[in-house]
Amino acid sequence: MFELNDLRQTRFFQDVFEEGKKEGKREVFEEGKLEAKLEMIPHLLGFGLSIQQIAQALSLDEQVVRQAAQPKS
Repeated sequence: MFELNDLRQTRFFQDVFEEGKKEGKREVFEEGKLEAKLEMIPHLLGFGLSIQQIAQALSLDEQVVRQAAQPKS
């Protein structure tokens, strides 16, 4: 009978598993990049940059910059 352990030993399973790990790392990396950009927004506003300038410099949508610039309650 073909069991789960047998499936895990197949080349197909190992390839798919490794690809999934890479995708997960990529997603975490992208989330981290976005979080870092969002954290920079208040600092850039403090330097006198406009919402438009910040959006352009960080490659973000202006609406995202506006939301991040709102004071947290």
